[in-house]
Amino acid sequence: MGKKVVVIGAGPGGIMAAGKASERGHNVILFEKNDRIGKKILISGKGRCNITNNTDIEGLIENIPGNGNFLYSAFYTFSNHDLIDFLEQYGLKTKVERGGRVFPVSDNAKDVNAALLKFLKKANVNLKLNSPVQEIKAKNNTVTSVVLKDGTEVPCDAVVLATGGASYPGTGSTGDGYVMAKKLGHTIVDLKPSLVPLLVEEEWVKELQGLSLKNIAISILNNSGKKIYSDFGEMLFTHFGVSGPVILSASRHILDYDYKNVKLVIDLKPALTEEKLNERILRDFEKYSRKQYKNSLDELLPQKMIPVIVKLSSIEPDRFVNQIKKEERRALVRLLKNLTFNITGSRPVKDAIVTAGGVSTDEINPSTMESKLIKGLYFAGEVIDVDGYTGGFNLTIAFSTGFLAGISC
Repeated sequence: MGKKVVVIGAGPGGIMAAGKASERGHNVILFEKNDRIGKKILISGKGRCNITNNTDIEGLIENIPGNGNFLYSAFYTFSNHDLIDFLEQYGLKTKVERGGRVFPVSDNAKDVNAALLKFLKKANVNLKLNSPVQEIKAKNNTVTSVVLKDGTEVPCDAVVLATGGASYPGTGSTGDGYVMAKKLGHTIVDLKPSLVPLLVEEEWVKELQGLSLKNIAISILNNSGKKIYSDFGEMLFTHFGVSGPVILSASRHILDYDYKNVKLVIDLKPALTEEKLNERILRDFEKYSRKQYKNSLDELLPQKMIPVIVKLSSIEPDRFVNQIKKEERRALVRLLKNLTFNITGSRPVKDAIVTAGGVSTDEINPSTMESKLIKGLYFAGEVIDVDGYTGGFNLTIAFSTGFLAGISC
């Protein structure tokens, strides 16, 4: 007769742990506080679900700045490619897009949840929805039971804690797992928002709200002007600052600076050197020599950006283009290659895609995901102090650590 195993949280980590433990002959109950499984899966990748990334294991580790090395055992036991094969087994066909990102062919996150539900049914997991867990009990440093919010006590031999982080609380990840782990003596590394939109000082950013830019390059500089991060891709202006893929990844690197005293520098034309951009503007100016400056940048910039750049360039908007001096044109080139913002902070952790921080990896056995402090307690997913960039890395962490916890408990 197998053990009695309780899994807390039906996100990717918890589902994988529950199914795998059940396949090993254990009697598994999966408690989920929401009325459905995988609520965060449904909103990931803007509802398309970026399941994983098509890189190799070293590529996975490189994209996990938060304790990536802790995950070697998990990834070698159940890799991103194993995950793709596993989902296909349950009817989910996938495709690879830019940057190795893996999505369902259908572009619909609901299909990922449907495949995971099939897995739970086939594995005979006892799934209990609308069932929040309040506490994990232990005696002599060994798990004995869990207590539900309604006071019901469920005896068990092992618990997998897979409650997620503290980001997107609407999906159920409200930090409960940290409270439960701390009560059992675990250290919780300070929680910070990671992969989060950034706030900027410049008021004029509001004029660009809603503007999305593609193929731009960004650099993040510390207060002594040293480059601490650079990236190329897409970004978005918001009413409070900046967001979009390159900004979210950059935000992870600003964590150590507390999101303050750093500058964001955007190169609007990374494909052109300053010299080439100067030639390009010169051609435009010759073409529109009889136009006013404010009406001469249509081919160079998105419409919404023109008034802002005109203002920042300090060239009078009504001047005719043929009156613009060489030095002024050069200054415009530098502005387009170095559009600079002062970062003042980030959106709160509830708006972050991922929570950095969590249960200390020093207190978890990387080969089994079992607690080094409490026998029979295992961890999976974002509740652990591990976090990756955008691109499917965080879901891969959840599935792989869930798999390892499930086969170990």
